[in-house]
Amino acid sequence: MKKALTVVLFVLVLVTISSATLVTNMNQSALYVRLLSRNASTDVDAVYYNPAGLVALKNGWHIGLNNQTVFQTKTVESDFPFLNTHSFDGKVNVPVFPDLFVVYKKDKLALSFGFGPGAGGGTADFTKGLPSIEWQFSVLPSLITSMGLPTTRYSTDIAFKGSSVYYGFQLNAAYALTDTISAAVGARFVSAHNTYDGYIRSVMINPYHPLLNPTQAMIPAAQFFAAIGQTGYAAMMADKTVDAAETGTGFTPILSLNFKPAAGLNLALKYELKTKIELTTETTKDDTGMFPDGYKFRSDIPAFLSLGAAYEILPQLRASASFNYFFDKDADWSGREAFVNSNSYDLAVGLEYDVTQSITLSAGYLATVFDLAPGYQSDLSHDMGANTLGVGARFKLNKTFDIDLGFMSPMYKTDKKTLPYTTTTGVYLGQYEERYSRKTTAFAVAVNIHLGGE
Repeated sequence: MKKALTVVLFVLVLVTISSATLVTNMNQSALYVRLLSRNASTDVDAVYYNPAGLVALKNGWHIGLNNQTVFQTKTVESDFPFLNTHSFDGKVNVPVFPDLFVVYKKDKLALSFGFGPGAGGGTADFTKGLPSIEWQFSVLPSLITSMGLPTTRYSTDIAFKGSSVYYGFQLNAAYALTDTISAAVGARFVSAHNTYDGYIRSVMINPYHPLLNPTQAMIPAAQFFAAIGQTGYAAMMADKTVDAAETGTGFTPILSLNFKPAAGLNLALKYELKTKIELTTETTKDDTGMFPDGYKFRSDIPAFLSLGAAYEILPQLRASASFNYFFDKDADWSGREAFVNSNSYDLAVGLEYDVTQSITLSAGYLATVFDLAPGYQSDLSHDMGANTLGVGARFKLNKTFDIDLGFMSPMYKTDKKTLPYTTTTGVYLGQYEERYSRKTTAFAVAVNIHLGGE
């Protein structure tokens, strides 16, 4: 039980609220949410997606203020036969997911700053716990019955909440080498902060005992085990609380190229090196003994390569395509990377159409592909490929201000896993199935400000 509690609290906060990766949040702008393909961007969000493309902006200052609101439900269904409930939901609510982009462009030079949650950014709340925790109490009736004390029921109160945010502070310098080629170098400082708040309490059972519980009422399990001299079980059944945090920092070098081989066509390439992050545990309370204060471990953000193309089909119609390849297997996730069969990637396409000079409509599609070994998936932490649709619009108020609105909804592939079931005495009784599903919706809004000359 102690080990399971630790793992639950660790993975609860690894909430990637974009649909594309195991760790990295690619949804860094409202433009992304409404188009899903931004790798060849030459707009203000190129600070993140294509820094070398910023030299295409007009001279002056360009500012993008973005926010997203994200709702996610992770559902685990378990056929383990003794559970009181067989469906468990984890709610992830992210009311504020901010991104800021600031660019100063002067002739061939563009300097930029970006801020946003590069990973995490959400709070996961499991109000009923998870099967891997619950099952350990669900077998109590059969365990105690095997001691000669008939028991038919159990109950417990389990809840966990975790939050995670990896804030990134990015600086770039881009320069037009020729009329068609530009390059940029940059770096991102990442500050990671995870928090954990969870408990297991009020474990109750109804054993029949002629002296201790002749009416077979529900009584505290810890009290019962102590009374019959089972001090080890009594300690395991006692209420347990965890209040801990993990913090760490990392540094990401960023290289970028932009190429305009023909009128109306833009090509882009970007490579972000691996962000090495070592997290240090800061414990306020830990009844499990599994969150030692000062404990250190690795939780990297993988390197990734992005390619992008944008083409003007007609003056009012534009198409784009993006490809991202994530080097997950090279990251250090304290051993979990061993269950990644091959690196993940995504492929996106998007269309924009100018309805009028002031209104632009857009839509995009994103396909996400993972190749994960069965050992990677569990009720505690699981990832599935997805097909994502994004739609939205831009409203140009005047030469200085425009507004972006976006909505995206990933359609996740469901997954399942077959698990063995053995009794507390080690007798194999067969297998049961666990199923994983997820629903996410995201809304985005941005205000873009353009100041300065041509």
